[in-house]
Amino acid sequence: MKKIVLTMMALLTMAMAYAESEHTTSVQDTDAYNMSVNMKKLAVVLGLNFDQMEVVEDIHRNFCNEMLLAAHAEGEEKQELLDNALRKDIRYMRYVLDEKQYKKYLMLLNATLHNRGLK
Repeated sequence: MKKIVLTMMALLTMAMAYAESEHTTSVQDTDAYNMSVNMKKLAVVLGLNFDQMEVVEDIHRNFCNEMLLAAHAEGEEKQELLDNALRKDIRYMRYVLDEKQYKKYLMLLNATLHNRGLK
């Protein structure tokens, strides 16, 4: 009887560990798509004026929302939503930022995507 109880406890423990690791992976994947940043620090790094800061903040808010939608998608749709979000963000930022700011923004965006394993 004691062996049966210990076997059941071991099986339940392994099942719980497996379920927990599966949930943790899902949360980590979703966290990688969270692109929120400190806008004041971004404004300082890019040298934004007040008008640019407002527009960049709006563009970035939309980008974050689109990235979260991509995080919850499945398969090929996830990659398509990611690519569309990046294209829109880059296109809109190109319109708002000057050449020097834009290059610095692309460098920061590429580093962020690379560090999070998205590109």
